Amino acid sequence: MSSPRTVTPGPELQSTKEPGLKTQTPAQGSGQISSKEQPNAHHEDTMRPGLDTLKRAFSWVSPQASQASKEDAGLLRRSSRFLFRSFRRTMDEGLASGQSQGAAMPEEPCMVTDGVSQQESTRVGPKDLEFEAEGKSVADLITERQLLAAFAQLRYLETKLVAEKASRTFEQDPTAFARRAMDLCLHYDGLAAEIGAIVRETLGPEGIDQAALVEVARVVRAEEEAHPELPADGDFLRTPRHWRRHWEDAVRRSAQERVRRSGAGLASEPDQGASDLAQLLAELGGWVRRDLQKVRLVVQPAYAAAGFPAWETYLRAFHSAVAQRLQELAHAARGCEQLYLLLDWAANVYGSPDFLGDPDLALLTEPLPPLLAPDVWARLESDYTSFLETKIASCFDGILQLEQSRWAAAKAPDVLQGLYHSPLSIDVHMLVAEHVKAAAAISAELEATTLRICTRALSLFLPRFEKSFLESEAVSEPHLGAYINACELLRTSLLSRFPGTLEELEKPLVAATCNFQKHLLQGLQKDVQPLFRVLCTKSWLTQDTLYPIMDKVVAFAHHLKHVAPPLAKDTLQEVHRYIVREYLAQALRPRERFRGMERVNGAHKMNVEAQAIGDTFQGLGSEATWLNQAIPCVAEILGETYKDDIQRHLETLIQSYPDIRRNHILAILALRRLGRRRNQSLLQHAQDLLRAAAKAVGSGAAQDRVLFEEIELSTFMDQLVTCI
Repeated sequence: MSSPRTVTPGPELQSTKEPGLKTQTPAQGSGQISSKEQPNAHHEDTMRPGLDTLKRAFSWVSPQASQASKEDAGLLRRSSRFLFRSFRRTMDEGLASGQSQGAAMPEEPCMVTDGVSQQESTRVGPKDLEFEAEGKSVADLITERQLLAAFAQLRYLETKLVAEKASRTFEQDPTAFARRAMDLCLHYDGLAAEIGAIVRETLGPEGIDQAALVEVARVVRAEEEAHPELPADGDFLRTPRHWRRHWEDAVRRSAQERVRRSGAGLASEPDQGASDLAQLLAELGGWVRRDLQKVRLVVQPAYAAAGFPAWETYLRAFHSAVAQRLQELAHAARGCEQLYLLLDWAANVYGSPDFLGDPDLALLTEPLPPLLAPDVWARLESDYTSFLETKIASCFDGILQLEQSRWAAAKAPDVLQGLYHSPLSIDVHMLVAEHVKAAAAISAELEATTLRICTRALSLFLPRFEKSFLESEAVSEPHLGAYINACELLRTSLLSRFPGTLEELEKPLVAATCNFQKHLLQGLQKDVQPLFRVLCTKSWLTQDTLYPIMDKVVAFAHHLKHVAPPLAKDTLQEVHRYIVREYLAQALRPRERFRGMERVNGAHKMNVEAQAIGDTFQGLGSEATWLNQAIPCVAEILGETYKDDIQRHLETLIQSYPDIRRNHILAILALRRLGRRRNQSLLQHAQDLLRAAAKAVGSGAAQDRVLFEEIELSTFMDQLVTCI
C-alpha cells in the first residue's frame, strides 16, 4: 500500500463519541450551514453549502485520482444529477406537507455541479459533516487508500441517513438532507475514483503494492454485498453503485493507454515504411507481453483471494485495445510489405501460443474474439493480394533484365553437376516458393490465392522470356541447353512441391521446352543441310561425304551431354531421325541417275553409310534402332540383281515403315527402272500392303514412327513417276 499523501483538506464526515451525526452552528465567516437552518433563508445562502461541499469533494481526492478526473467526470456528473433529481422529489414532498416556498431548490446547482473545475476544488468551504474513526476522516482514509475503512464509515452514515429520512427528520429541512446526501454520494464517487487511480497505477513504472489491489477487490465485494439490488422504493442512496463495472472500465482504459503508448514516436508517421511499422509492432508486442506477464504473476494473485477474475478481464481488455490499435494501423497501411507485416503479426506473432512466453498464460475458459474483424481481415488480404500481383510481375521483369544483362555480357552458362546451368530456375523457384510459404503462414486461403497469382504471372513470363531470348544474339547450344534444363527443373520441382495446384503451368513449361529443343535442332540442321546435297551423285561414289555430317553430329551430341538426360535422349533420337530422313530424301530425289554398275556401287555405298550412321548414333546413346533398316531396304531394292526378290524387299520396307506412301514407292521404282509391266505389278502389290498397313495403324497395331511421311517429293518427280 502506498504511503499517505498530503492533500488539500476538504469536507469531512464527523461524528460524536457515539456514532452519529451532530449539527453545528456555523462559525462566523465559515460558510457552514447547520442542519437546523430555517428553510426560508436567502436563496444564495441556501445554495452555498451544497456548492462548497461539491468543491471540497475534489480537494481530497488523491493526485492519482485527480489524473483520472476527466475519465471519472461522467460518473460524478451522473451521480450529481441523480442526486438533485432525488432532492427535488424530496422538496416536492416537503411542499406537499405545507413547507414554505423559500426552501425550494432551483435547478442551478445541477449546472454548477456539472461545471465545477479542479481549480475551484482547492477553495475549501466549511466542514458540513465529519465522522471520526481512529482520528481520521473519510477523506483521509481514501487518500491513504484505506478503502475498506472508508467504505465502512460511509456505509454507516448511509444507513443512518436513510433511517433519519424514514423517520421524517428532514420534513422541515429537505435542504439539509440534500446536502448530507450530496456529501455522501461525492465521498462514494471519490472512493470509486481512487479505485480507478489504483488500477491506472497498477501497470505503471512504479507499480503498486499488492495490498492496495487486495483492498480494491475487497471494497468492491463489500459494496456489492451492501447494495445487492435496486431497492423497491427507488431510494438512490441504497442503489447499487456498480463498482465492479467501474473497475472493469478502469482496466480497459488502462489497457488502452498502455497500448497507445507503445511505439508512440512512430505511430504519427505510419507511412514511413515497412521497417518503421515492424519496429512499432515489435514495441507493441513487447509492451503487451510485459504487462500481461505482470498481471498473471503479480496482479492476479492479489485479486484472486477476493474471487476477482483479474486475468480474464485484463486479457480481454488488452486484446480489445490491441485489436483497436491494429485496425488503426491497417487503415493507414500502404504497400505489400506493410500489409503483410500486419497480417503476419496478427496471425503468427500475437496469435502464437508462445506470445507470452508460456503457453499456459494464453489460456482462457472462453476463446477470445478475432483480433481483426472478418471484414477488416478480408480487406487486408484483398489489398495484399492486389499489391502482390504488381510486385510479382515486377519481380519477373527483374529476372528478365538479369538474364538480358548476361546475354549482353556474352557470358557462357556455367556447368554444374555436368549440366548447363542458368540462374533462371533458381530465381523463379525462390520467388514462387517464398511468397507461397509466406502466404501459407497467414492462412490456407491466402496461400491458394498467392499460388494462383504466381502461376498466372509465370505463365505470362515464359512466352515473353522465350521471345526475348530467341530474338537476341545470345542464341547458342549452351544457352539453349541451359534454358531447357531450367524449364525442366521448374516443371519437376514446382509440380512436386505444390502438387495439384500448379498443373496449369505444365503446358507453358512444356511448350517453352519444346521450342528451345526445336531451335537447338534447327541450329544443327542449318549446319548440315548443305552437306546433304552431294549425296547420291557420281562424285559421292568416290568421296567420303558422310564424314563431315557425322562430325557435326558428334559435336552437337557433346552439348547434349550437358542437357537433362530425358530431354537429351529425346533430342538425340530426333537428330538420328533427321539424319536418316534427309539421307533418304536425297536418295529419292537424286541430282544424277545411276545405271549399271554405278547403281550397284551406289547401293553398296548406301549400305555402308547406313551402318556407319547406325553405329555412330548407337555410340552416342540413341535407342531409335527402328531407323536402322530404312536406308538398307532402299539400297537393297536399288542394287538387287535378281528382280523377283525386289517384291520381298518392298514388303520389308512397308512393314517396317507403315507411314510410307505410294509416291515414295513410285520414286524408288523409278530409280530401279524395271519396266512398265513389272512396275505395275510391284506397285499393285505395294498398294495392297499399304492398305493393310493403314488398317493396322488405325487400330493401333503399329507404333507411332514417322519417317517417310515427312519426305516431300518435288513436282518433277511426280511427273516422272506418272510417266513410268
